[in-house]
Amino acid sequence: MTSPTIGSLRVDGATLRYEVRGSGPLLLLIPGGTGGAAAFDGVADDLAADYTVVSYDPRGMSGSPLDDPEAPQRVERHADDALRLLELLSPDAPARVAACSSGAIVALHLLTTRTERIARVVAHEPPIVEVLPDAAEHRAMLARVQDTFRREGLMPAAAVFAAGLRRPGAEPADPPGAEPEPTNRPAVPPGAEPADPPAGPPADPRAAIAELPPEARARVERTMANMPYFLGRIVPSFMAYTPDLDRLEALSDRLVLAGGADSRGELPYRPAAFLADRFGTELVHFPGGHTGLSTHPAEFGELLRKVLALP
Repeated sequence: MTSPTIGSLRVDGATLRYEVRGSGPLLLLIPGGTGGAAAFDGVADDLAADYTVVSYDPRGMSGSPLDDPEAPQRVERHADDALRLLELLSPDAPARVAACSSGAIVALHLLTTRTERIARVVAHEPPIVEVLPDAAEHRAMLARVQDTFRREGLMPAAAVFAAGLRRPGAEPADPPGAEPEPTNRPAVPPGAEPADPPAGPPADPRAAIAELPPEARARVERTMANMPYFLGRIVPSFMAYTPDLDRLEALSDRLVLAGGADSRGELPYRPAAFLADRFGTELVHFPGGHTGLSTHPAEFGELLRKVLALP
């Protein structure tokens, strides 16, 4: 993996850590969940053959600390952060944007509000549940997640959240990224980066993390560090967001809506499918499920390059 150039950008209320690779037209990668810039490590080098690739830790995540850790989080503020990066690194030309999960919500807002700065957006499973006909049901689920977080703590809340994202009639399962075999490794929440655990259940979760390969261990540690902020601040705010659908439809020639081939029917998949049907556009299926970027990086990156290169 090529070592990126690391930079920092002061924005209102935070300092953003960002990474730059390659040369050419700007491609901004906006991560979702708890992953940060590292979520794109498996695809960034290949994309850098064609683009100046910029990835970053969103405010409050990993290397991008908030001035006020208790500050409320809003999609609009996160989109302004992305705009600031575009203005810094591509001041004279529109940029391409590829984004996943909660990051894709940011990308949709950026497209509708600063259209002149955007050449194309690839939005993989933005969980904008407010556009769905059964939005009230999901609103209630999100309220249960926050109530569980307050009363019982992080991991019970993550389990409620994971249950709410499953397709109807699906068997109970661990949150996305957790392994089917029982271990004492902390569960990974929806949208987080998966990592393979060691074989067999070790004595305690810290031992499980210690036995992981270095890169997997770093992913799990990053996930656990970012999870309270993601579940407590990002999820309730971002999943209450409603984009300007008329504006998005008018800009649908610049928008690629995407879903995971393995996540059909799951809640994060449904909004992109709903919008593609409404707009009369194709829903592009990427390898894997909601976290296909992490589980199938080579195949995911190959398709992303093809989609970005479309006229």
